[in-house]
Amino acid sequence: MSRRLYDLAHCRAGDKGDTSILSLIAYREEDYALLREHVTADAVAQHLSGIITGKVRRYEMPTLGALQFVCERALSGGVTTSLALDAHGKTLSYALLEMQIEA
Repeated sequence: MSRRLYDLAHCRAGDKGDTSILSLIAYREEDYALLREHVTADAVAQHLSGIITGKVRRYEMPTLGALQFVCERALSGGVTTSLALDAHGKTLSYALLEMQIEA
């Protein structure tokens, strides 16, 4: 069965220059293992390939039931240089939640 991430978790976004930081937090403790297995750095990079042009690194925070993704070259140069309407990358958190995984 395929499920969208927004059924399993919520996501917060932050930024530093041209780097977006996405934190994916499981709603339920028991869903963290499913996220950890399926939401890899490669899967996120592929899902957001039209937006993120740099490297994606994943950090695990099991105590919080969260995964954090550091996405390089994701904000069209950064807040002060981009002409993008969403210069801070907040919509990336929603875009990540649209990702589907096998559950």
